[in-house]
Amino acid sequence: MNLLNYTLKYLSVALLLVISIWAVLFYFNMIDEVQDSLDDGLENSKMLVIQRVEKDSGIIQRSGFSEHNYEIKEVTEKSGLKFKDKYQDTLMYTLNEEDMEPFRMLTTVFNKDNKYYEMKVVSSTVEEDDLVRSLLYSLIWLYAAILISFFVINHLLLRRIWTPFYQLLRRLKAFRLDQDQGIETGNTEVKEFKELNVAVKSLVAQSVGTYGSQKQFIENAAHELQTPLAISLNRLELLAENEDLSDQHLEAIGQVIGTLQRLTRLNKSLLLLSKIENKQYGDVALLSINTLMKTLISEYEDFAQLKSVQVDLKEEGLLEVAMNKDLAAILISNLLKNAITHNIVGGTVTLSISSQRLVISNTGRSAALDSEQVFKRFKKDSHAQSSTGLGLAIVKAITDLYGFDIQYSYTDRHHLELNFR
Repeated sequence: MNLLNYTLKYLSVALLLVISIWAVLFYFNMIDEVQDSLDDGLENSKMLVIQRVEKDSGIIQRSGFSEHNYEIKEVTEKSGLKFKDKYQDTLMYTLNEEDMEPFRMLTTVFNKDNKYYEMKVVSSTVEEDDLVRSLLYSLIWLYAAILISFFVINHLLLRRIWTPFYQLLRRLKAFRLDQDQGIETGNTEVKEFKELNVAVKSLVAQSVGTYGSQKQFIENAAHELQTPLAISLNRLELLAENEDLSDQHLEAIGQVIGTLQRLTRLNKSLLLLSKIENKQYGDVALLSINTLMKTLISEYEDFAQLKSVQVDLKEEGLLEVAMNKDLAAILISNLLKNAITHNIVGGTVTLSISSQRLVISNTGRSAALDSEQVFKRFKKDSHAQSSTGLGLAIVKAITDLYGFDIQYSYTDRHHLELNFR
């Protein structure tokens, strides 16, 4: 839900609440005004009737609700002296409606020739159920009209006001750090949007600078670390060829060579992770995972034979993926190498390829791995001393980069399922 409709949703709820409260207050206020007006009319009618009685006392005998809007009857002096005017709502039968209808009635007492008379004066009033129904329908139409107006205003006026925000959002979506560029912001008169533009430009400039520094560091590290490591390995290999060295010295040199080789692999893996996370692999092409898998199986054939592991490929469909070809090779290579390395003697690796996913199943130790830790850095099998513990971390970094999904599970075999859709 976009921001404008999100605002409209809460605004409509708030508006409904406000209109409901307003309707209740308006109803009681309107009823009060109607009753005040009727009471004033009844007071006037009372005075007119009393004036007529002063002129013609005979109308007392002729009064009655059947023909007039008043009724007069004699009461005792005691009752007359204590009585106070009283206004009330009542129901009376009407011929035109043939039903009981609401009336407003004034009951009063007046004195005529030392006699006291009670007089009731009535006036027709509005039916509250009809009034409530009419008010409800009016409020529904009013609420609908206001909502439609808000909707139109949202999509015309407010959308125009929010144009600088949407322009900035589109530019941020299209922004790429590896292109080493800043970001252009549009002109706006809104203070908050101006502050947002300034903050975004500052953040982007800082990010571009940081990215450039990291990229330069990675390039320097790749050169400065790999070169002395390679030189050290070559010198140790030359030293190991010296026939004057004892077996103890040769064993020590072999251990150092192994450590340096592992350090070299670790350095390359860490640099690769940094490049992936910094999105320095930008070129994308449509690749066949089937073809790539067959190529890598042939490359790892000798390694699999050395481990006495059989590799089987099952092609259930053609899998094509748009990604960087180097990262695709690293992804599949790490998965295949991991399945062979952490296998058992005489074990098997099964590779299943369909149109949307790749599943790698292998035998191994008869215990499930921690699915939450298996893709973490430096999480490795304690028996695999030559492993850097970064193989599956690199796989996870690549899948995250392209939005692929990879899951680990265990039944009687270890399974890594990679979904490309």
